Amino acid sequence: MQRTVGRLKSRPQFLAVRDGEKRRGPLFLLEVLDRKDPASEPRVGFTVTKKQGNAVERNRMKRRLREAVRQSAQFAMKDGHDYVIVARRELLSAPFADVTKALSERIGSRPKHKRSEETRSRKA
Repeated sequence: MQRTVGRLKSRPQFLAVRDGEKRRGPLFLLEVLDRKDPASEPRVGFTVTKKQGNAVERNRMKRRLREAVRQSAQFAMKDGHDYVIVARRELLSAPFADVTKALSERIGSRPKHKRSEETRSRKA
């Protein structure tokens, strides 16, 4: 059974997700935002900066990420959450099986510890 995953399309949607939780990895950075609306489908967006390569390479990275989400990661995505995947250059040379595995793990993982707002404000 295919699960429906929406797409992030506009700049304000991408910028909103930047304020959420970040999960770093060697192949990509995953940004996650809980929209607090469990009835809505998860949405995903892909970002590849010009720093990562020319247009052909950037498009190849986005195609690989879209396919990885379609094949396996969509099942780990939680309803009511937005995900932005920011590709790194290493994504081009990594085996596709590693990309799918890393993406599923990052989406399903929880942060090891989360600093509270109180702690952040004291250090500022």
